[in-house]
Amino acid sequence: MTDKALFVRHVYIGLRTEQKQAMKENIADILRQAMRLPPEARAALAGSLLDSLDEPVDRDAESAWEAEIASRIREIDEGKATLIPWAKARAKIEGQ
Repeated sequence: MTDKALFVRHVYIGLRTEQKQAMKENIADILRQAMRLPPEARAALAGSLLDSLDEPVDRDAESAWEAEIASRIREIDEGKATLIPWAKARAKIEGQ
């Protein structure tokens, strides 16, 4: 567990019961609001939250993804890739 996670856990444990309940309600409210966002916005939010975690970065994986992303952008720019809307892609994935 990271120092930041330990600190948050320590602070949470030290809260009074009513403070813990308020925190849970606040988190539940944030989740309800997030769930009203369109799927693409929820995906972006989820990505931002994951990026905010204090996990070590695998530099090899990071550079490999950067190369893959650049390759895919190049294919799009050159007209070699066929793009489809996320809703169609998701339906295709769920249909498998």
